[in-house]
Amino acid sequence: MPNFRPDTALLKTIDANLSDAAAQYQLLMKNLPEDQFPKTFFPKTGQYEFSQSDWWCSGFYPGTLLQLFEATGDSSLYREAMRILPILEKEKHNTGTHDLGFMMFCSIGEANQLQPNPAYREILLTSAKSLSTRFNPTVGCIKSWDSKPEDFLVIIDNMMNLELLFWATRESGDSSFYKIATTHANTTLAHHFRPDNSSYHVLNYHPHTGEVMEKRTAQGAANESAWARGQAWGLYGFTATYRETKQLTYLEQARKIAQFLLSHPNLPADKIPYWDFNAPGIPDALRDASAAAIMASALIELSGYVPASEAGQYLQTAETMLKTLSSPSYKAAPGTNGGFLLQHGVGHKPNGTEVDVPLTYADYYFVEAMRRYKALAP
Repeated sequence: MPNFRPDTALLKTIDANLSDAAAQYQLLMKNLPEDQFPKTFFPKTGQYEFSQSDWWCSGFYPGTLLQLFEATGDSSLYREAMRILPILEKEKHNTGTHDLGFMMFCSIGEANQLQPNPAYREILLTSAKSLSTRFNPTVGCIKSWDSKPEDFLVIIDNMMNLELLFWATRESGDSSFYKIATTHANTTLAHHFRPDNSSYHVLNYHPHTGEVMEKRTAQGAANESAWARGQAWGLYGFTATYRETKQLTYLEQARKIAQFLLSHPNLPADKIPYWDFNAPGIPDALRDASAAAIMASALIELSGYVPASEAGQYLQTAETMLKTLSSPSYKAAPGTNGGFLLQHGVGHKPNGTEVDVPLTYADYYFVEAMRRYKALAP
């Protein structure tokens, strides 16, 4: 970034955070059953919740371990990632989920970036093929959730799984993955956004005509509300899609989402959003650290694609987010929080699950955002 000077105090804080995170993840790994993945931890009861490899978040734990190994050189984190990745490998054949990007690209993809390996390449290409089976050319989307035969449900989160497909075309030369990814992005762009550039969570398409039958929420406060993490997924997803395609329509959409978020009257001064921008009970509504971490990481990347004045706004916001997340209000004291790094994530508020707890993806994107910020330093 020309003329941008990273905040030296924040850079020091980030170094301390990454060191603390390595220690936290050593605590987490000691409490992890051999064949399971961490999901969350309940500070009040001291209880963990774990998952099998087919849970959508399974890739974030090994992905965070590998990011922290790169940042700190702590080889125990690398060894733990190498131990658990083979347990995840079988999910390459899972055609029952749209989340193979999260599951495989945030884990095996991280490992392959660190140390390219034909075995990793095969796992990722098989995963991309499995994900592609969920694409319906009439709808123009990858199906998110299986439900009734007359439904075709697509959630904004699905933009995050396209990176795996772009990688697969780049790696194999097979353009079908790229075409599926861009078609999905184009259909999402056409239907998922309101005039103010906020996003619906769930769209239901007719599987045989492609007609939009319903626009609603699952994890947000209301059908017409702006669920915070959903807005973050859209921001990150369209930024990454621009990176992979260099098509300006995707960059423009990412900028529009960013402006919706940054100018929203309900975005607090410390830049950690409420779990929904229209949540009942604001200003006493819960905040969502996971949405902030994803937004911070996306804004740092997006800043590299826009004019300097706009980039400055994105980077200032990301800095504020990182500073707030680094404060004791959000960053867990060493040895607490079950070994997770961040507190106060909100998973599924309407369902009453994973509410005001640590979340693996909050940690993953917080670490990614901190590393992206560090990379801006000359």
